[in-house]
Amino acid sequence: MSAPEHDPRAGEDPLEVAVDFELPLEAAGGPLPAVRRYEHGSRVPGWDEAVDLEKEPAEIPGRAGSPSPDVPQALREQIEAHMANYPDRHSASLPALEAAQRVHGWCSPEAMEQVACVMGVTPAYLESVASFYDMIETTPVGRHSVYVCTNISCSLRGADDLYAAISQAAADDGAVNVRSFECLGACDIAPMASVDGVYVGPLTPADVPQLLADVHAGRPVLPDKQLARRLVADPHANSREYPPHPLEQGRS
Repeated sequence: MSAPEHDPRAGEDPLEVAVDFELPLEAAGGPLPAVRRYEHGSRVPGWDEAVDLEKEPAEIPGRAGSPSPDVPQALREQIEAHMANYPDRHSASLPALEAAQRVHGWCSPEAMEQVACVMGVTPAYLESVASFYDMIETTPVGRHSVYVCTNISCSLRGADDLYAAISQAAADDGAVNVRSFECLGACDIAPMASVDGVYVGPLTPADVPQLLADVHAGRPVLPDKQLARRLVADPHANSREYPPHPLEQGRS
């Protein structure tokens, strides 16, 4: 039996070796090129930030002498309505944070204080939830969101060019938050995007000017390409009387 060959990686952390996608993969015909992964970045922002151990112990706003934030009445009512839907109030964290994000444009420290006050939890608890879900914004962004799906089905049909076109057109537009998204679950209208929660597609770079114009004007975005308006196989379920999309009512 021949002696084992020398492993140049001996002594290295096996976990680091396992996740190093730059290492060549040996094959019969020689090393394969490294596979590019997550080109647009799909990790939640802040995933690698260390916890701040210097912070004061968390308190529930408005309880036990802690200052009570001024919560807008409409936001308070929305949060309380979400809490009433669950036996455990913690289960309302996501819809409550989403409601606060619609009011403030992002889940700012002030927004989390308000949600924490109504729910009777600490802001730290809500921050732990918000930092896990990447549709909850924990840094300032444009009030209008345009999420472009860049997963495999959309990518094969031109999503990368679409994403580049929207990013370039909105580069200096502080009101629009453009992001690539790992998957939006609408492969049948690929390539597509979610515009303030409204699914539109199939899209081409030629649709970008109209898409952004509709967003700024507060109009329904590309109504002829909205998923909610597509006809279905059941003729009795189809209608040409389209009410405004729930997410577009009152949008400005």
